[in-house]
Amino acid sequence: MLHNTPGIVFHQVKYSESSVIAKIYTELFGLQSYMIRGIRSKKSKIKSALLQHLTLVDLVVYHKAKNNIHNIKEIKIAYPFQSIPYNIHKSSIAVFLNEILYHVIKEEEANEDLFKFLFNAIQILDLKESNYTSFHYYFLMQLSKYLGFYPKTNYSTVNCNFNMEEGNFTNQNGPQNIFIPLPYSLYISDLTSLSFENFDVLKISPTHRNQLLEIILNYYRLHLPIALKIKSHLVLQTVLND
Repeated sequence: MLHNTPGIVFHQVKYSESSVIAKIYTELFGLQSYMIRGIRSKKSKIKSALLQHLTLVDLVVYHKAKNNIHNIKEIKIAYPFQSIPYNIHKSSIAVFLNEILYHVIKEEEANEDLFKFLFNAIQILDLKESNYTSFHYYFLMQLSKYLGFYPKTNYSTVNCNFNMEEGNFTNQNGPQNIFIPLPYSLYISDLTSLSFENFDVLKISPTHRNQLLEIILNYYRLHLPIALKIKSHLVLQTVLND
């Protein structure tokens, strides 16, 4: 049966000399694998640019619930990027976020709220003309809401240490890999109080940026039932610190 659905491209692997299998997160079916035949052929009407990281696409697909790999009848750009492919800072952010999403989203079922969040967030990154170097921090904190471990918003001058295991702010102290002190706990609190309209007001000291990202990634590792082995953040840190 044919279905129309928007999607977000996560990953592709070569299947044959001319075909690929693409992992695409769809609004109707969650994360699915799709065979795209002939795309690596010179005569293909489907361009390989359609399968770049986080490309937003419109799909016409054949979907059978029992199949592990589905077929695509049509695929086209749903939103043409204006800046991500041409801006090394944005493209590095996109590669990093794509690696995160490919690791943490496995559900082969619809999640309309999560899909809309991702679809809109990617467009916001593309359209943001300045002050976007904190985008990935805000994105990761907001994504945790959909993954089930969003921090509690109980920060205060008394409860100013962030408990990574409990996901809340406390006046207790303990191991530094669990109890995160100032200024990093305040950054985390700020990230939960901002929106996509004003996340750029958050000013992260250059000396804190790398450590804050490591803290957020460790927070993910504590709360996800997978081994989160991320490499692209090292490239991202190098690019954004230049």
